[in-house]
Amino acid sequence: MASKIKVDTLETANGSGTIALSNQLSGMTSASMPSGSVIQVVSATSVTGTATTSTTYVATGVTATITPSATTSKILILVNGSAYLQNNNFLVLTIKRGTTDLADGRTYGLASSRLRGGTDLGFQVGMSYVDSPATTSATVYEVFLRGTAGTVEFPAPSSAPTTCQISLMEIQG
Repeated sequence: MASKIKVDTLETANGSGTIALSNQLSGMTSASMPSGSVIQVVSATSVTGTATTSTTYVATGVTATITPSATTSKILILVNGSAYLQNNNFLVLTIKRGTTDLADGRTYGLASSRLRGGTDLGFQVGMSYVDSPATTSATVYEVFLRGTAGTVEFPAPSSAPTTCQISLMEIQG
Protein backbone atom coordinates (compact mmCIF):
# COMPACT_ATOMS: atom_id res chain seq x y z
CA MET A 1 0.00 0.00 0.00
CA ALA A 2 1.41 3.38 -1.03
CA SER A 3 1.16 6.39 1.26
CA LYS A 4 0.96 10.06 0.35
CA ILE A 5 1.52 13.16 2.39
CA LYS A 6 0.01 16.30 0.92
CA VAL A 7 0.95 19.72 2.23
CA ASP A 8 1.09 23.18 0.72
CA THR A 9 3.75 24.60 3.04
CA LEU A 10 6.01 23.59 5.89
CA GLU A 11 6.81 25.80 8.82
CA THR A 12 10.48 26.38 9.71
CA ALA A 13 11.81 24.76 12.88
CA ASN A 14 11.70 28.01 14.87
CA GLY A 15 8.28 28.99 13.51
CA SER A 16 9.60 32.16 11.86
CA GLY A 17 8.41 31.36 8.35
CA THR A 18 7.22 28.79 5.89
CA ILE A 19 8.88 26.74 3.17
CA ALA A 20 6.98 26.49 -0.13
CA LEU A 21 7.15 23.02 -1.67
CA SER A 22 5.45 23.46 -5.02
CA ASN A 23 7.45 21.76 -7.77
CA GLN A 24 10.73 21.71 -5.83
CA LEU A 25 11.95 18.47 -7.41
CA SER A 26 10.36 18.70 -10.84
CA GLY A 27 12.96 21.19 -12.13
CA MET A 28 16.03 19.43 -10.70
CA THR A 29 18.83 18.94 -13.22
CA SER A 30 22.33 17.52 -12.96
CA ALA A 31 23.62 21.11 -12.81
CA SER A 32 21.61 21.74 -9.62
CA MET A 33 23.02 18.68 -7.83
CA PRO A 34 25.49 19.41 -5.01
CA SER A 35 29.23 19.08 -5.58
CA GLY A 36 30.36 15.47 -5.25
CA SER A 37 27.07 13.98 -6.47
CA VAL A 38 27.19 11.12 -8.94
CA ILE A 39 25.52 12.39 -12.12
CA GLN A 40 25.79 9.28 -14.31
CA VAL A 41 27.49 5.89 -14.43
CA VAL A 42 28.68 4.05 -17.55
CA SER A 43 30.09 0.51 -17.42
CA ALA A 44 31.49 -1.88 -20.00
CA THR A 45 32.82 -5.41 -19.77
CA SER A 46 35.30 -7.37 -21.81
CA VAL A 47 36.27 -11.04 -21.84
CA THR A 48 38.75 -10.80 -24.71
CA GLY A 49 42.31 -10.86 -23.43
CA THR A 50 45.10 -8.90 -25.08
CA ALA A 51 48.48 -10.62 -24.88
CA THR A 52 51.73 -8.91 -25.81
CA THR A 53 55.47 -9.08 -25.40
CA SER A 54 55.76 -5.38 -26.21
CA THR A 55 57.58 -3.03 -23.85
CA THR A 56 55.53 -0.11 -25.23
CA TYR A 57 51.81 0.34 -24.51
CA VAL A 58 49.30 -1.78 -26.43
CA ALA A 59 45.52 -1.16 -26.43
CA THR A 60 43.54 -3.84 -24.57
CA GLY A 61 40.10 -3.08 -25.96
CA VAL A 62 38.86 -2.53 -22.39
CA THR A 63 37.10 0.75 -23.11
CA ALA A 64 34.08 2.86 -22.17
CA THR A 65 32.68 6.19 -23.36
CA ILE A 66 30.96 8.90 -21.31
CA THR A 67 29.56 12.29 -22.26
CA PRO A 68 29.98 14.65 -19.29
CA SER A 69 27.09 17.02 -18.61
CA ALA A 70 29.37 19.92 -17.60
CA THR A 71 32.97 21.00 -18.21
CA THR A 72 33.50 21.15 -14.43
CA SER A 73 32.63 17.47 -13.92
CA LYS A 74 35.16 14.93 -12.72
CA ILE A 75 35.23 11.36 -14.04
CA LEU A 76 36.03 8.53 -11.62
CA ILE A 77 37.48 5.60 -13.59
CA LEU A 78 37.41 2.14 -12.01
CA VAL A 79 38.99 -0.93 -13.65
CA ASN A 80 38.90 -4.47 -12.33
CA GLY A 81 40.06 -7.65 -14.05
CA SER A 82 42.47 -10.53 -14.11
CA ALA A 83 46.01 -10.34 -15.45
CA TYR A 84 48.72 -12.78 -16.47
CA LEU A 85 52.46 -12.54 -16.77
CA GLN A 86 55.45 -14.79 -17.29
CA ASN A 87 58.40 -15.32 -14.98
CA ASN A 88 60.68 -12.34 -14.20
CA ASN A 89 58.34 -9.85 -15.82
CA PHE A 90 56.33 -6.84 -14.73
CA LEU A 91 52.85 -6.00 -16.02
CA VAL A 92 52.35 -2.25 -16.46
CA LEU A 93 48.84 -0.87 -17.00
CA THR A 94 47.66 2.64 -17.70
CA ILE A 95 44.41 4.41 -18.54
CA LYS A 96 44.26 6.76 -21.50
CA ARG A 97 41.75 9.43 -22.46
CA GLY A 98 42.32 9.52 -26.19
CA THR A 99 46.12 9.76 -26.43
CA THR A 100 46.56 11.31 -22.97
CA ASP A 101 48.14 8.90 -20.49
CA LEU A 102 46.27 9.49 -17.23
CA ALA A 103 47.52 6.85 -14.81
CA ASP A 104 51.15 7.10 -15.93
CA GLY A 105 51.67 3.36 -15.68
CA ARG A 106 50.87 1.24 -12.65
CA THR A 107 53.25 -1.70 -12.18
CA TYR A 108 51.78 -4.99 -10.98
CA GLY A 109 53.48 -8.17 -9.81
CA LEU A 110 56.80 -9.85 -10.35
CA ALA A 111 56.35 -13.52 -11.12
CA SER A 112 58.68 -16.05 -9.62
CA SER A 113 59.26 -19.63 -10.67
CA ARG A 114 58.12 -20.58 -7.14
CA LEU A 115 54.63 -19.15 -7.70
CA ARG A 116 51.99 -21.66 -8.86
CA GLY A 117 54.76 -24.22 -9.18
CA GLY A 118 55.78 -22.84 -12.56
CA THR A 119 56.82 -19.76 -14.43
CA ASP A 120 53.43 -18.06 -14.88
CA LEU A 121 51.35 -15.86 -12.60
CA GLY A 122 47.68 -14.94 -12.80
CA PHE A 123 46.21 -12.35 -10.43
CA GLN A 124 43.46 -9.73 -9.99
CA VAL A 125 44.13 -6.08 -10.80
CA GLY A 126 42.16 -3.07 -9.62
CA MET A 127 42.85 0.49 -10.76
CA SER A 128 41.19 3.83 -10.14
CA TYR A 129 41.81 7.36 -11.35
CA VAL A 130 39.94 10.68 -11.14
CA ASP A 131 40.08 12.71 -14.35
CA SER A 132 39.04 16.29 -15.15
CA PRO A 133 38.36 16.16 -18.92
CA ALA A 134 36.93 19.75 -19.08
CA THR A 135 34.57 18.85 -21.93
CA THR A 136 30.95 18.00 -22.65
CA SER A 137 31.90 15.90 -25.68
CA ALA A 138 31.86 12.11 -25.75
CA THR A 139 35.06 10.98 -24.01
CA VAL A 140 36.66 7.56 -24.47
CA TYR A 141 38.74 5.89 -21.75
CA GLU A 142 40.79 2.76 -22.46
CA VAL A 143 43.19 0.50 -20.58
CA PHE A 144 46.63 -0.08 -22.14
CA LEU A 145 49.27 -2.61 -21.10
CA ARG A 146 52.92 -3.40 -21.59
CA GLY A 147 55.47 -5.76 -20.07
CA THR A 148 59.12 -5.51 -19.24
CA ALA A 149 60.22 -8.99 -20.40
CA GLY A 150 58.08 -11.78 -21.83
CA THR A 151 54.32 -12.14 -22.22
CA VAL A 152 51.72 -10.11 -20.33
CA GLU A 153 47.96 -10.31 -20.80
CA PHE A 154 44.95 -8.28 -19.66
CA PRO A 155 42.25 -9.35 -19.12
CA ALA A 156 43.53 -12.88 -18.84
CA PRO A 157 43.93 -15.62 -19.58
CA SER A 158 42.52 -15.82 -23.10
CA SER A 159 42.43 -19.62 -22.82
CA ALA A 160 39.88 -19.34 -19.97
CA PRO A 161 38.24 -15.92 -20.34
CA THR A 162 37.31 -13.92 -17.28
CA THR A 163 35.37 -10.69 -17.18
CA CYS A 164 37.08 -7.33 -16.91
CA GLN A 165 35.01 -4.27 -16.10
CA ILE A 166 35.62 -0.57 -16.61
CA SER A 167 33.22 1.86 -14.93
CA LEU A 168 33.04 5.62 -15.42
CA MET A 169 31.25 7.84 -12.91
CA GLU A 170 30.57 11.49 -13.62
CA ILE A 171 30.94 13.48 -10.40
CA GLN A 172 29.46 16.97 -10.05
CA GLY A 173 32.31 19.50 -9.84
